[in-house]
Amino acid sequence: MDLNRTIDRFLASPSFSAATSRAYRSDLNEFADFLARKGAALAQIDGRLLALYASELGAARPGRQPSRLSERTIARKLAAVRGLIGFALGPARVPELALKPRRSLHLPETLRVGEVDELLAASEGKGPLALRNRALLELVYSAGLRSAEAVGLDLADVDFENETVHIRGKGGKERVVPLGEEAAAWAGRYLHDSRPKLARGAENAFFLSVSGRRLDTSTLRRLVRHPHRLRHAFATHLLEGGADLRVIQELLGHSSLSTTQVYSHVDARRLRRVYDRAHPRS
Repeated sequence: MDLNRTIDRFLASPSFSAATSRAYRSDLNEFADFLARKGAALAQIDGRLLALYASELGAARPGRQPSRLSERTIARKLAAVRGLIGFALGPARVPELALKPRRSLHLPETLRVGEVDELLAASEGKGPLALRNRALLELVYSAGLRSAEAVGLDLADVDFENETVHIRGKGGKERVVPLGEEAAAWAGRYLHDSRPKLARGAENAFFLSVSGRRLDTSTLRRLVRHPHRLRHAFATHLLEGGADLRVIQELLGHSSLSTTQVYSHVDARRLRRVYDRAHPRS
């Protein structure tokens, strides 16, 4: 079995986003190096060999910063390896071993509603770029968008009449989410007052750069150091408002509810208030 060709075929799956494919390729190249050092072929993989690889990932790495891989990175690398084994040898050949390290609960750093208001207000200014930036941030927060989803929007994706946003997410998955009133107002102003001044030719992108081309995610990162915090705030504020976790899952575009469940820990104070009001022995 040519391992490099097998890796190429595995990563050609349309279910992988471009970012996931790049990360997995690096992970699997590392795994291929490990097998070469051990003089082993992929077909020889077993629980012992895979456990040895997992222990190497968890060991300190001299001369590297940080010296140890994070638990999240190790989990991703092992997921890539397990996926490759299942693809090449069949699911039955994936060793039944607790390969994922135990991950400590990581609560997203969440902006309060007032902090979001301050962040959005700080983006205000004069000129077409300032209006574009405000509309961009409003839409990210209103619809819970990932950075790539926001800059990937086309003109037809924002439906003002039906108050919806059509989103193309990870792995080619699509979803439709509501368009909030505030986001609709800023997006409408941007389309009317700013976008015509930025447009060059027939570019179909909703958000345009100063050169008239589609924005890339670096623009969003310049506006907000960690734009994903707005997505976290979107989910957390919905939960605080009483939204069901499965509804939030659909709005975020998570394929698994377990991915969304991290938000259920953020709102413990609201649950306590509800319990104190409603339970007869509170």
